[in-house]
Amino acid sequence: MSNLTVEQLAKYVDHTVLKPTATYDAVKQLCAEAAEYKFASVCVNPCFIKLSADLLKGSGVKVCTVIGFPLGANTSDIKAAEAAQAVELGAEEVDMVINIDAAKSGDWERVEADIKAVVDAVHEGICVKVILETCYLGKAEIVKACDASKAAGACFVKTSTGFGTVGATVEDVALMKETVGDCMKVKASGGVRSYEDALAMIEAGADRLGTSSGIAIIKSAEQA
Repeated sequence: MSNLTVEQLAKYVDHTVLKPTATYDAVKQLCAEAAEYKFASVCVNPCFIKLSADLLKGSGVKVCTVIGFPLGANTSDIKAAEAAQAVELGAEEVDMVINIDAAKSGDWERVEADIKAVVDAVHEGICVKVILETCYLGKAEIVKACDASKAAGACFVKTSTGFGTVGATVEDVALMKETVGDCMKVKASGGVRSYEDALAMIEAGADRLGTSSGIAIIKSAEQA
């Protein structure tokens, strides 16, 4: 994967700021950077969707937001309403957190129904990414969660919120890609901070990288 051009690598990046202390000015800067480096998207909290959509109009950079974040413990109806409103405000991609309790309880029908509620709440063309929060799941549970995401009609499975105990690992990304195959894409998120991290995740099967270190990654790629 080291033969990726800088421009190709940039298209893997969801330029992210999800800290609770994120400010209006920080999001304005995030959007300016994303437009300059031509990243795939910015990923922001829902209160910043409209600002981001306005700033990025015509740039080719998508607006992504998070649903049921970071715990995944909202009801399915609330997640669906949140996703529908996000799209109305200008989001083109939504990253939802699964019901982790249902996953740990082995209630995969409830996991699937929760995801499907969000998929059904947004219109065709809106990409739904399902955050598994892999640090809390065993290998078999990761496979089951991927299967539920696929059955519910989501576009991506994603490793992590960045707020769990561990972020993305190469092993989990590879397992997720092996499970979903060509039916879905995989997003590695949480702890992807360097050019080497980025290449390792892409080599393992990641199609997108959620990171607040996108500029550092691109600058390292330029030097390489």
